Amino acid sequence: MKKVLLSAVALLAFGFANAQEEEKGNGGFSKGSMFISGAFSIDSESTDDVKSSGFEIEPKFGYFVTENIAIGGKLGYASMKAENGLGDTQDETALTVGAFGRYYMTPASQFSLFGEFGVDYSTIDNKLADYQENEIGVNLGLGLSYFLNNNWAIEATWAGLGYTTNDNGGDGAEKTNTFGLGADLRSFGFGVIYKF
Repeated sequence: MKKVLLSAVALLAFGFANAQEEEKGNGGFSKGSMFISGAFSIDSESTDDVKSSGFEIEPKFGYFVTENIAIGGKLGYASMKAENGLGDTQDETALTVGAFGRYYMTPASQFSLFGEFGVDYSTIDNKLADYQENEIGVNLGLGLSYFLNNNWAIEATWAGLGYTTNDNGGDGAEKTNTFGLGADLRSFGFGVIYKF
């Protein structure tokens, strides 16, 4: 009887330890966690004599200051060039600096919903027209993270509310102010993040 009882206790202890090990492998965030994400794209298009090409890179970094709150920043650079058959060209570059804050509802679990508030500042330099635009954007959105393992997660975001102001090059130019409420639930952004 004693052997059966000890065997049952050992089996329960092994099952509990195995469940704990599996739970650790499911990921999730905690205070002090850091993550990286971002965007990278290259494009090229040609129609008859009209050619355009461009690229964009925008790494993003986040740090959990508490169990539920993450803060972070991003730095982006984009370049676009276009030329038509008449010799007209366009050459633009953009530099973006941004900061964001997130509140996670269930940060330690494999699946977590979060709200994000972000502020971006961009300068768009049109080299041929020799002017520079300055743009400030504020957005509020929702997102969710699903951990595939302890380090990799799939992320879906929805920018629900946004405001942007652009000075259109300054020097007396009219400003463009844009306010948007993203009620289109088909416009989700998907990405991958790495937690370390």
